[in-house]
Parts: sequence; structure tokens; C-alpha cells
Amino acid sequence: MPQILPSLLAADFGHLADQIAQVEAGGATILHLDVMDGHFVPNLSFGLPVISAVRKASRSLLDVHLMITDPDRYLGAFRDAGADHILVHQEACPHLDRTLNEIRRLGAKPGVVLNPATPLGTIEHVLEVADIVLLMSVNPGFGGQQFIPYVLDKVKSLKQVRVNKGLDFTIEIDGGISTGNVASVVQAGVDWLVAGSSVFGSADPTATVRKMQQLAAQSGDQLLA
Repeated sequence: MPQILPSLLAADFGHLADQIAQVEAGGATILHLDVMDGHFVPNLSFGLPVISAVRKASRSLLDVHLMITDPDRYLGAFRDAGADHILVHQEACPHLDRTLNEIRRLGAKPGVVLNPATPLGTIEHVLEVADIVLLMSVNPGFGGQQFIPYVLDKVKSLKQVRVNKGLDFTIEIDGGISTGNVASVVQAGVDWLVAGSSVFGSADPTATVRKMQQLAAQSGDQLLA
């Protein structure tokens, strides 16, 4: 069943525990955390202390997206801080196979991320060692951007590759997700939808997550019908 993953980058950090409780009340069971270094992407976000604080405040799975230049240096530290999934960018990992296998060795689920313009072919040979493939539907570095429509073609192609190879990795998408496009994104083949501004910028994050989850579930049921 498709899942909505609230992105804490858009949350009110002055009331972070309350914000987490709100989205969990709406049905969220996985929280997405964007770590930015101001080098790989043109913005700084948060690091290990925030991951640790979220781990203490929540029993949800933590989906940690490393938008940093040298992720290999910090894999163990993020796992120790509480990351259940560690996602790294193909563009930042010269030895991607080794990086993904190290994440698995540490006990986390390994994920690989592609920027919008990066071709799927660049990860073809590591799909068997990845549990998650995250396709960015905005250019990474800032929240609140508009969804890039051509990424849906990448989703459809990736779903077909998964079928052809007989694999079962999760297809995740991040960027510009809202109630207005949840249905089309799920119908294209996405399993997990990261949503930040549309959730935490709404008047009622609990109701918004619940509504988005309902829309995703309905679209998923239509695919099975």
C-alpha cells in the first residue's frame, strides 16, 4: 500500500515533537529527514543531533536522505543516531555499490537517490543491492518547489525495470507532492511519497496526511483492480 512520508524539513522546529505527533496521528509511520551540507546542495539543514532527537520522540521509521558530498564518512554515525533507512545520491558516491553494501552491513536499509536530470541507467547495476530508489521530483536543496512532471516518465520506466528484473525495491519520490498530484504519482508506480510543505504548511497536518494517505490508497486500489 502506498505510504505518505512527512518531510520534517518543513516542520516547525520549535514544536518538533508536537508536529511529529500530529502527522503520526494522521497515519504516518515513516518520517523523512533531509540532511543538507551546503556543498552538495545550496542549503544547510540539520544533522546528527536532530536525527537523535527525532529518534527519541518517535517510534516511526526514520528515512534519512543524505544530500551531502562525502556520505561514506558519516554512515555509521547516522545509523547510530537512529536512521532506519539511509539514502545516498548516485551523484555523490563514486563507489556506489560499496556504499550501499556498507549501509546494509550497518543494519539499515540502503537507498539510492537520483536528481531529476540523472538517467536511470546510472544505477542499473546496483538495483539488486538497493532496498529503496528515490527519484527527486524537484532539484534538491530547498523545500516548497514545484513538481517536475517529466519525473513521472522516470517512475514508469523504473517500475518496468523492477518488473523485468524481478526485483522488489521500493520506489520513492520527493518534491512538490500535494493532494493535487498524489493520485497521478501513485498511478505512475510510486510506493512512498515524501510530502513536506503541503503537510506542515497546512492548517491541520493530521488531516492533510490522512487525506493524502486516503488518496494514495484509492489510487493503489485502482491499480490492483
